[in-house]
Amino acid sequence: MTRPISKDTRLCMSLAARPGNFGTRFHNHLYAALDLDYVYKAFTTTDLPAAIGGVRALGIRGCAVSMPFKEACILLVDELDPSAAAIGSVNTVVNTDGHLKAYNTDYLAVQQLASERGLSGVLTFALRGSGGMARAVAFALRDAGLTRGVLVARNEAAGRALAAEVGFGFQPELGGQRPDLLVNVTPVGMAGGPEAGELAFSAGAIAQAQVVFDAVALPAETPLILEARRQGKQVITGAEVAVLQALEQFVLYTGVRPGADQVQAAADYARQ
Repeated sequence: MTRPISKDTRLCMSLAARPGNFGTRFHNHLYAALDLDYVYKAFTTTDLPAAIGGVRALGIRGCAVSMPFKEACILLVDELDPSAAAIGSVNTVVNTDGHLKAYNTDYLAVQQLASERGLSGVLTFALRGSGGMARAVAFALRDAGLTRGVLVARNEAAGRALAAEVGFGFQPELGGQRPDLLVNVTPVGMAGGPEAGELAFSAGAIAQAQVVFDAVALPAETPLILEARRQGKQVITGAEVAVLQALEQFVLYTGVRPGADQVQAAADYARQ
């Protein structure tokens, strides 16, 4: 049973250009399951400084940060956790008595998945993308020991800059290369987007890969993941990243770590 909202209820929120329901449903489900006096609400904004100022001034406990605010938030907080400082990208802000500390739980989630799936430095890989989430994934892979990579991006300036930071090669298209690991961190395949039905990598590239990782969370089964599964490849989905990063946010906000069954139930509810 959900607690009634009162003057003591703690508010957590998210900021995104296109707010979704996953985080709202995931967090609120766990609040109810654990009988925590919290509520979570998604927002968008055209005035990021004012929005982050509101987090501080109103005592909002936590704020998830999504595109296109992940890098602009850095100048608006008081402290950066190493997970955010190392990559220059924020996806979580925690407010402790007016002190705003920023984290990147995307980075932490990708590192965890890389370790769990045995992704090692012997793998060659191609990472497609150059935005805020691409930064998190690129740095997480590098710090997990994967260095034999090339960054592929349409935005050449951003792509070359990110590739130089992490020590990867750069090219505007994958071309004839056939790496062991393919990583998509672009909106290609995202539900509701202009490229929702497209593959982020060709079927031929997928055929030569060992592992395919798509950071797109909605749908969980993107065209890239579906094709990789059809070809019998090991896959890592954006839905997995979404759950792990949301779990770490939940722990940062509440100080409580739910059990595995509770997390699974919240994730299943959030995807409905």
